[in-house]
Amino acid sequence: QVQLVESGGGLVQAGGSLKLSCGGSGLTFSIYGMGWFRLAPGKEREFVAAISWRGSSTVYADSVKGRFTISRDNAKNMVYLQMNSLKPEDTAVYFCAASITDYGPSALYDYWGQGTQVTVSS
Repeated sequence: QVQLVESGGGLVQAGGSLKLSCGGSGLTFSIYGMGWFRLAPGKEREFVAAISWRGSSTVYADSVKGRFTISRDNAKNMVYLQMNSLKPEDTAVYFCAASITDYGPSALYDYWGQGTQVTVSS
């Protein structure tokens, strides 16, 4: 079956960096648009970033633009989220997701990972 597994979360001080990874199995990874979302306590799920199936196009939420970078390695079935200049408001569970039809905040995502916790202390 299809699996998306996130890793790389943890506790970091404000201003620090983390790199999240998401590995896919059971799907033809290279034909899926990939996205990162996050869910913070008491808030709705929020789009963070997405990348097209070839990696040639990316889109970011305004709240992370200039600080986060999404990338992918289709040979390894991996998508990454490099997070720099982290802020306490970035604290959330981060999920990766795969869409066969599109990428971006409005795409329909077919598969989701279980999430990885990111906590940014002030």
